[in-house]
Amino acid sequence: MKIVINTRLLIKGRIDGISRFTYETVKRMCVNYPEHQFYLLFDRMYDKSFVFSENVKPIIVPFQARHPFLWWFWFHSQLPRVIKALQPDVFVSTDGYSIVDGDVPIVDVIHDLNFEHFPEHLPYLVRKYYQKYFPQYAQKATRIATVSEYSKQDIHSLYNVPLDSIDVVYNGVSSSFQPLIETEKNLIKQKYTDSKNYFVYAGTLHPRKNIENLFKAFSVFKSQTQSDMKLVIVGEAMFLSKTIQQEYDKHAYKSDIVFTGRVSDKDLNYLLGASFAMTYVPFFEGFGIPILEAFACGVPVITSNCTSMPEVAGDAALLCDPHDVDSIAKAMVELFTKPNVYAQLLTNATIQLEKFSWDKTAAALWACIEKAVKE
Repeated sequence: MKIVINTRLLIKGRIDGISRFTYETVKRMCVNYPEHQFYLLFDRMYDKSFVFSENVKPIIVPFQARHPFLWWFWFHSQLPRVIKALQPDVFVSTDGYSIVDGDVPIVDVIHDLNFEHFPEHLPYLVRKYYQKYFPQYAQKATRIATVSEYSKQDIHSLYNVPLDSIDVVYNGVSSSFQPLIETEKNLIKQKYTDSKNYFVYAGTLHPRKNIENLFKAFSVFKSQTQSDMKLVIVGEAMFLSKTIQQEYDKHAYKSDIVFTGRVSDKDLNYLLGASFAMTYVPFFEGFGIPILEAFACGVPVITSNCTSMPEVAGDAALLCDPHDVDSIAKAMVELFTKPNVYAQLLTNATIQLEKFSWDKTAAALWACIEKAVKE
């Protein structure tokens, strides 16, 4: 087969979220199926490490698609031209964007529809683009892959896509995430928190991630426990992060909140592995990879009781209402004061983690591609 894949999000040093899904699945498919030819489409000069095997041909398609106008130009003008010239057996898009012209079979990986539920969290043009074109992409796709049963039902409900045309391909977790030994934990705490224990959040600083309520819950936790615990925020700012800054500025314990900015996977492993617990309480997630990363680092998790997060966490996390500051704080206090709960979550996390791996993800995506070609 000739397989064309949209890999525009593969940028060295910026692999996370959807680009992590792209990297882990595409790499495995290229290596595991050497009899097939893979054409990887980039919107800029690619790093040679993304040419995963001899059966990969990278193609640069101008121009860098990082704005709604350029998204339209890339996916509605440039890609159809390239795909028509290549005449592939299937086109795969791993970031939800797709094409609406042509008769090639399409597998579109739509990770979630957060923009339909929280449109106010996105800039105007971004929101309008998503709401106009993603329904078209979903209808045009031969098959849709998505990362949770929650997202499958959501796509079916909002876009009227038949359930039997949607395949669930759960995310995995990188093998680079491992528990730390005590000396490593101590060194990380010395570096970031003056040797104090800390809760950790990892992800973008985006309103949907609910950082403001996490700050408020941390304040409640501190006042109730009088603990010297700190809160470490790992990630880079995204849209509308001024509200997060404002909440931080007026926080009673802001000297106990540490911002690291974006870090490498290695440093993220260290920051997760040395933490007391992960506090990850977004309003909405199509999956929530940080939950698995914390599990892999041997760290218990507090997460939200909505969308896909209970599905991913199973019985290995404390669930709370992300809209209720007291609910989040209660979970933090419970984990801090009840060692038996803490220990049980760690045991359950080891079991829950076995359900997810990038090998399983790549195999499931490949099965989806084969279905699309046969249809």
